[in-house]
Amino acid sequence: MARPLRVEFNGALYHVIARGNAKQDIFLTDRDRERFLYWLKDVIKTYNLILHAYCLMGNHYHLFVETPDGNLSRAMRDLNGNYTQDFNARHARVGHLFQGRYKAFVIDKDSYLLAVMLYIVLNPFRAGLVKHPRDWKWSSYRATAGYVKAPEWLCVDDTLLLFAKNRKVAEREYRAYVREGISAKDPHEEAKHGFIMGDARFTHFIWELTNGAEDIKEHPREERIVGRPTLEEIFADVKTKEERDYAIMLARGRCGYLTTEIAQHLNVDRTMIGKISRGTYNTGG
Repeated sequence: MARPLRVEFNGALYHVIARGNAKQDIFLTDRDRERFLYWLKDVIKTYNLILHAYCLMGNHYHLFVETPDGNLSRAMRDLNGNYTQDFNARHARVGHLFQGRYKAFVIDKDSYLLAVMLYIVLNPFRAGLVKHPRDWKWSSYRATAGYVKAPEWLCVDDTLLLFAKNRKVAEREYRAYVREGISAKDPHEEAKHGFIMGDARFTHFIWELTNGAEDIKEHPREERIVGRPTLEEIFADVKTKEERDYAIMLARGRCGYLTTEIAQHLNVDRTMIGKISRGTYNTGG
């Protein structure tokens, strides 16, 4: 079975989820969670990561992390590897702690940042572990909401600035946002191709990156066009002839759609599509 595709680039934002092997708990005690946060702090410093949110559950954890240097895989290797060795030594056990490779959703900041952050901090509440997110000690909610001082390795400023410039006002607005979002749907249901969360433009950007990914050859050809926007998405905002011609060249040259498919979608002659995609079409002004 092919490994999940990994998309890495400078400034990428991810929702990372790692689960215990065979659904086993990865945190047996609060000491385990403290040690995990120790190793998390270590990789944040070592790999220059920006951590926007986190939540430690029983058999899994969530991280909302930004990678200025495009190095998620190396950071996660160290985090999970170091914590596994630590956990096994303290609990006198051997073997794998985590279930294969972690899951990493790549996130479009403009579209899904707040929705994913909300989902992460609401995990303990939705699991019935607490009556309010502030009652769960092992997440970023209390620090972001202003109930406790944020540790230096957690970035809460970027989140709060989305609500207000004044910190106290921002914290109040953030708390209201979480309270009102308790019944919000899971934003991951809208993920394209299982791991891309963003609009059509962002999805196409990721599609181009994954087509050059080192492990792309492991996947069947039909799965290599990861994140390819649909024709409806490509032509959705087209208003001028210039925009139409660009969209045709994008659909044909970059996304690999057939001339006949594009022609049928636009209800035009396929010959014209062929000329536009080759840059030889002229309407006479």
